[in-house]
Amino acid sequence: QVQLVESGGGLVQAGGSLRLSCAASRITLSMLTTDWYRQIPGKQRDLVASISRGGSTNYAESAKGRFTISRDNAKNTVYLQMNSLKPEDTAVYYCKTDRPLGGPLSAPIWGQGTQVTVSA
Repeated sequence: QVQLVESGGGLVQAGGSLRLSCAASRITLSMLTTDWYRQIPGKQRDLVASISRGGSTNYAESAKGRFTISRDNAKNTVYLQMNSLKPEDTAVYYCKTDRPLGGPLSAPIWGQGTQVTVSA
């Protein structure tokens, strides 16, 4: 079964750091783009950071300078290092990739999410 499993969330004080992990099974993340999203209850899921197959990275404005997305190909895992955390970073964080189905078709694969809570 193709699966993404997030870990590393928790409770941290403002200014602190967390590193989230997204471990993949039965799909090779180094061949795909992987994204980190976050969602606050009642709001849409927002893109935080992406890493492409070639290693190029992109960040939401709110994440630039504080978050770093990276990938360990040997471990088939994508990370999100989050520094200088703020209370407004509190959300459930999800990783996502797109499973190729052939030709131009693909299907999104989401992890189950990990809660990040930043106290003031």
